[in-house]
Amino acid sequence: MKIFPFFYDSISSEQMDFKLFFDPVSSDVTKALPKSAFLKSIRIFSNKMPDLKNTDIAIVGIKEHRGENSGEGIEQSADAIRKKLYGLSKGLGKNNIVDLGNLRNGPTAEDTVLRLKEVVQSLLEKDILPIIIGGSHDIDYGQYMAYEAFDKMISVLGVDSSFDLEDDKKAAEADRRLHRILVHQPNYLFNYTHLAFQTYLVDQQALNIVEKFYFESVRLGVLRESIDEMEPSIRQADMLSFDMSALSSIYAPGGQHAQVFGLTGEEACQICWYAGNSEKLSSAGFYGYNPLKDDIRSSTAMVTATMIWYFIEGYYHRKDDRHFREKDYTKYVVSMNNQPSTITFFKSQSSEKWWMEVPYPGGKAKYSRNSIVPCSYKDYETATKGEIPERWMTTHAKLN
Repeated sequence: MKIFPFFYDSISSEQMDFKLFFDPVSSDVTKALPKSAFLKSIRIFSNKMPDLKNTDIAIVGIKEHRGENSGEGIEQSADAIRKKLYGLSKGLGKNNIVDLGNLRNGPTAEDTVLRLKEVVQSLLEKDILPIIIGGSHDIDYGQYMAYEAFDKMISVLGVDSSFDLEDDKKAAEADRRLHRILVHQPNYLFNYTHLAFQTYLVDQQALNIVEKFYFESVRLGVLRESIDEMEPSIRQADMLSFDMSALSSIYAPGGQHAQVFGLTGEEACQICWYAGNSEKLSSAGFYGYNPLKDDIRSSTAMVTATMIWYFIEGYYHRKDDRHFREKDYTKYVVSMNNQPSTITFFKSQSSEKWWMEVPYPGGKAKYSRNSIVPCSYKDYETATKGEIPERWMTTHAKLN
């Protein structure tokens, strides 16, 4: 399944010896599993690095915790998640998946971030989707920087109870992660969507910054009222960065900053299925789990493993909806009372997902891949009433 041809064909993939970057998967996490277990359907780095030919997904373990205050224990998270993931039953899809093992830490946390950047970039060049497990949340900066080489504007989906927008260099890197992404140069961030934040954990100034850039932020309560309406926002993203502290401590007590209120396990799995099912999304990271804070049953590891399982299931149910071949779509042109005079919608005949077209200025070709915006049937209904959908307005503001 080739998922990025429209994005990466112009990139020449360098040969990377992944064995130099990774420690093999410990034998302690692969013991005594039944033949139906997920582990039996994937290839792992144990004695020999697996061949990446015909690989769809690569699991990348992270042991780095130095970007988080009092983060000791996070280095154990990747293997704790593996113990639960490996024991789950294989899904219905054909699993062309490898587990590369755990990325070796650099001399500093920043060196580890740069190593992750190189690994993710190399995997994307090979048309392989990386699933990053473990590590503190600041590691997603390496995931983000991997896209810099492709000279495209991208969209990021963050799921977290707070924004991590500290600009004080003395603050923990995990508290500055989003700030670093927003100020990164060169700028290739087209859109940022933040799901499940909790208002009492977020400074109003942080919300103002997000709104200033016409980015989308969705409170936990709003998400919970209509999680299906979040699907178009999730579908717009190129990368997913999921902090396990977004879940309630009832479901994930091992989140580094777990709160009593938060997502349920079911809601987190639904988000992950939507993300995996999106043809545009090309990397995912699950961060901020600390096994030392987990309960005796390792509930957080189990929830994280199940989220990853649903992400993979979503991936193997993709329907190649990104190429807009006329015969596969129904086109609707809605007349408006003012400007714009019309809004064009597309509905996939196979998946029944909706998109709408937002014009971008001539000479700004870098915006072309963001001018067809995922939307919902509700957005189409809004347009038929003569009202401009909010998604259209915010996208138009960014494009212009």
